[in-house]
Amino acid sequence: MPLFGLSPRQWRRTRRWLVLTLAGLAVFLIGVDPDVIGMDRSPVVGFVQIGVWLTGLAAVLLGAYSAVRVVRNGQPSTLQSEIGLRLIATGYVVAATASLADFLGIGSHRLPLLYFGPVQIAGLIVGALLCIVGLVLFWPRRPRKRGPDSPD
Repeated sequence: MPLFGLSPRQWRRTRRWLVLTLAGLAVFLIGVDPDVIGMDRSPVVGFVQIGVWLTGLAAVLLGAYSAVRVVRNGQPSTLQSEIGLRLIATGYVVAATASLADFLGIGSHRLPLLYFGPVQIAGLIVGALLCIVGLVLFWPRRPRKRGPDSPD
C-alpha cells in the first residue's frame, strides 16, 4: 500500500507543490541576503528587498499548504487542522507587518533612512515560526488504532 494511500497522480502533484516550496525558499533567501547573487546595491533594506522576501515566504507557504492538502487526501478537517491553517495565515501577517513596519508608519524609523532593526527581525522570525507551527498542526494524523477495550 502506498504511503498515505496516495495515487501516483497525487504524488506528482505533491512533488510539483514541493518544487514551488523550494523555489519560494530560494526567493526568500535571496530577498533576505541579495549579496548571495551579487545584487546588494544598497546599504539599507529597501521596499523591493522586503517585497522579494515576502513573495518568497508566500510561495513557500502556498506550496507547503497545497502539498499537505494533497497528502491529507480528502480527510475531514479537524479542529487541530483548522487551527493550523489559521496559524499559517496569522504567521504570514505577523511577518509581513513586522517587515513593512517602517513603510506602514508603525516602525521607529522614517523615510528615507530606513533601518531594519532587531524588533523587525524578531517579528519576521516569530511570524515564520508561527507558520511552521501551523503547518505541523495542519499535517494529517494517522487514525488511532482501536483496541478491544476501547469504547465506541
